[in-house]
Amino acid sequence: MVKQFVQDEEKQRLLQDGHEEKHFTAGEVVRDIIIGVSDGLTVPFALAAGLSGANAPSALVLTAGLAEVAAGAISMGLGGYLAAKSDADHYHRELQREQEEIETVPDTEAAEIADILTQYGLGPEEYGPVVTSLRNNPKAWLEFMMKFELGLEKPEPRRALTSAGTIALAYVVGGLLPLLPYMFVPTADRAMATSVGVTLAALLFFGYVKGRFTGNRPFLSAVQTAVVGALASAAAFGMAKAVQSI
Repeated sequence: MVKQFVQDEEKQRLLQDGHEEKHFTAGEVVRDIIIGVSDGLTVPFALAAGLSGANAPSALVLTAGLAEVAAGAISMGLGGYLAAKSDADHYHRELQREQEEIETVPDTEAAEIADILTQYGLGPEEYGPVVTSLRNNPKAWLEFMMKFELGLEKPEPRRALTSAGTIALAYVVGGLLPLLPYMFVPTADRAMATSVGVTLAALLFFGYVKGRFTGNRPFLSAVQTAVVGALASAAAFGMAKAVQSI
């Protein structure tokens, strides 16, 4: 009892001293933005480069590019929705299965708790009270098994809609950047040269920001992102020129 009181006092002291842990918790949103922007920058850019290589006028490149951005945003958003919905459905199926196992074979599930805690270096005298406590709290027991046995986190209720909207919007933002020069430069060749500069700058900036958020080296991430976009557009441009020469 005295030991617990001392621990509680120490916890309160740390909180009163302003101790605050800072963790990045928006990983799923950032992932959706990365997916949307990276594809939005690359695909319309490659399409515009390919049409420019076929000597298409700027108006045609812009029309085709905007159509692709609209279709791509819908497709990517739908894909994000279905992926998040599938994850949520999988979680709830496993939740129901785990609930049934706790009710029908509680001793087996309790033994699995011990196995899990053993992997963290706890001995029988240490994990025994934890197992007993969880058995007396079915809700916490179920949450523990979902997280530590199955590695599944409870999804946000509106995750599917949020993912769809985020990916679609990010795709539109990324896709419009390579097309901006075609709105103001009537000659496709000149517009493409400007688009190359704008898009490569955007890819470098996006790659740097992506590296900062994901914990990778920002400058390396910037270079890798720009190289991927450049290769995609170069391939589309080369294919258009090859088809035109046939």
